[in-house]
Amino acid sequence: MREGAVRILLVVLGVPAVVVGAWAAFAPRSFYEDFPGFGQVWVRPDGPFNEHLVRDVGELNLALAFVTLAAVVWCTPLLVRLVAGAWLVEGVPHLVYHLRHLDALASDAKVSSISGLAIVPVVALVLLVMATDRGRSGAMIDGSASRSSASSTSASTAPRAPSSSI
Repeated sequence: MREGAVRILLVVLGVPAVVVGAWAAFAPRSFYEDFPGFGQVWVRPDGPFNEHLVRDVGELNLALAFVTLAAVVWCTPLLVRLVAGAWLVEGVPHLVYHLRHLDALASDAKVSSISGLAIVPVVALVLLVMATDRGRSGAMIDGSASRSSASSTSASTAPRAPSSSI
């Protein structure tokens, strides 16, 4: 149960990062003009368009999505903690910036943007707590690595957890 919840929370972080990352990296003008969509605009009111900066934001979101979705596959406590820490490093300063620069947004956009931004550090903190290592550091969350070896999946085809001996 706990491993399933961790995987779901990782998907909650990773999938939106793929969407935001792909949009900003491959259609930066559209991202600048239209993000987040649904009749709201959050990026354009904050300053002039800078294609390089918008593409960088997209590419960094794709990188975070990559390691986050890798943690869905290899759900080790160490990897989950590293991913959660990376999201905190991104999410807390991002939230603080927007809390300090609300004046450019409409009232409804203020509430929705801050609510959306606050989800990232909250989910990351929950993941950190859930990934507290209670056993050997390379084990799957809830020790499911030992259960999976007894399953019908052969060791050669099952995803392997990264080595914790580095």
